[in-house]
Amino acid sequence: MFSFESVKEQFPEFTYEAVDVNGTPGALVSNDDVLRVANFLKESGFLQLMDAFGIDRNQKKGRFEITYNLRNHKTNERIFLKVRCDEKYPHVPSLTSIWTGANWNEREAFDMYGVIFDGHPDLRRMYMPDEFEFYPLRKDFPLMGIPGSIPLPHSEDADRRFKIPDRGE
Repeated sequence: MFSFESVKEQFPEFTYEAVDVNGTPGALVSNDDVLRVANFLKESGFLQLMDAFGIDRNQKKGRFEITYNLRNHKTNERIFLKVRCDEKYPHVPSLTSIWTGANWNEREAFDMYGVIFDGHPDLRRMYMPDEFEFYPLRKDFPLMGIPGSIPLPHSEDADRRFKIPDRGE
């Protein structure tokens, strides 16, 4: 059974905050430690990055949190690795050098929350236009969008049979 204490044995100066996610162990680590801890986890058998996602905690310190969901196929264990950053300096190290599958997940977190992944090979927007200067999943983003930024569908463009905008198909 994996324990983050094994990471502490390998790196005595390593500090973390234990996190329980519905019975699944996790650790909140610092930006300075996340790369070497992730590398150690991969060497320990956590070869699959199942998912990575951003969270806006809407707090002054550590506002944004990136959570990596990892799996060890041999032991069938799952763990979570978490890292936080502030709104004023929204930078965390990219884990694409360890798990290439983190590429799209980190790009999505960048596009939706504005978290910058240092060392990412292709950090650009996925869903929003390049010139869009806002981040739609931040808690302070207006529910109806930013007036004048991206036009919303008009009722005359809607297909009346399906109550969805006519996309020209």
